[in-house]
Amino acid sequence: MATVAELTKMRADLHAARMTGAREYQDQNGETVVYKSDSEMARALAALDAEIAAAQSKPPSTILFKTSKGL
Repeated sequence: MATVAELTKMRADLHAARMTGAREYQDQNGETVVYKSDSEMARALAALDAEIAAAQSKPPSTILFKTSKGL
């Protein structure tokens, strides 16, 4: 899984490509992705936003156990 910094950079690069009207995006690995439409790029940005939010969320600080003897 990518780090938050990598995801943020990918999002910034994709956003810049979308704002210039480009339909092609080349990531840091050299792989090229060609998008069919602006809405497809918007969905990719939304997916990156969701991944960034999930990576930045805090784990639960309290764990509650509910036990019984089964009677």
